[in-house]
Amino acid sequence: MSSEAGINRIKQLMSSMGLKQAAFAERIGVDASNFSKHLNGKLPLSENLYNKIVVAVGASKEWLVSGEGEMWKNHTAASQLPTVTIPAEVISSTAVDGAKVYDLDVTAGGMTRDRMFADEQVIGTINMPAIHPDCCIVRVSGDSMSPVIGNGDLIAIREVRNPNLIFWGQIYVVLLDDYRMVKYVRRHQDPAMVILRSENENYDDIEVPKSDIRDLFLVENIIRIDCRV
Repeated sequence: MSSEAGINRIKQLMSSMGLKQAAFAERIGVDASNFSKHLNGKLPLSENLYNKIVVAVGASKEWLVSGEGEMWKNHTAASQLPTVTIPAEVISSTAVDGAKVYDLDVTAGGMTRDRMFADEQVIGTINMPAIHPDCCIVRVSGDSMSPVIGNGDLIAIREVRNPNLIFWGQIYVVLLDDYRMVKYVRRHQDPAMVILRSENENYDDIEVPKSDIRDLFLVENIIRIDCRV
């Protein structure tokens, strides 16, 4: 039989992410009807289900299974984000499958999320196993995150639906009213604030009220174009 405690932990995880049952099932790639059966005890909480949750949302498997430790697993250091080097021809202007590549400098100017990811901004797709097809791929300029992310690098990003759910110390694209920035998001002593930190020590920290953040996108991959002929 399914563990009532395990079911409650999954529900707690869903609540912390601000996702309802159907949206959570879609996020982890599970049929919504079957997921409902897992939560009402008609299907057991399988190893496969736990693994899907861990991979899709970054929860701690130990916590999911036993309740021990923290809800969220310790994430890989941001400096060790998966980096993919590709030839320019991997970006296809005709294929429909894969992650969409946008003609967008994510560190320049202010623009609403809807305008940033409008269809007319799409210049191609990248279809490869290392990059999740739900990601958006955008360009970075400047040296504030160098050497982790260099000027002209591409990054694969995914929207954070619950802005209160922050993996402290990870790299995000942060949208404010007038600026877009790629920064480490660090915990502030004031819970109503966050610290935006650069990799390049020549840049000072920026303290921002959480309420000023319009959208957050987690950086999942760094993509470098191999320009060698």
